Amino acid sequence: MSTQIYLNLPVKNLNHSIEFFTKLGYTFNPKFTNENGTCMIINEHIFVMLLVENFFKSFTDKSICDATQSIEAIIGLTCASRAAVEEVIRKAVAAGATTPRKPQDHGFMYAHGFADLDGHFWEFFYMDQDAMPN
Repeated sequence: MSTQIYLNLPVKNLNHSIEFFTKLGYTFNPKFTNENGTCMIINEHIFVMLLVENFFKSFTDKSICDATQSIEAIIGLTCASRAAVEEVIRKAVAAGATTPRKPQDHGFMYAHGFADLDGHFWEFFYMDQDAMPN
């Protein structure tokens, strides 16, 4: 069996988060969806558990950081092309996201990111491994 990843993120308003990520083309597993959270499907191996803050707090003794003010992680996902990166960013901004940084073009790698409704930073990138410097 392949290893799967389940990223858990606190959200302030579950319905708004579901609406936002639906506009980006993501779907949700109804078996893992209730008033406390949902399981967003990235692909067959990557899932994001969007959990309302009070439920998220039940898994830790630490406080939840305000991702609009601090950063704890950057969620990086690959895309098939530079155009695909920009399409995700376009959809995210249209759905209410902000782009705190300009696109980063490193020649062999192109990246651009957005902050979602709760301030979590998502970076999408395309990497041309044949163009990577040795």
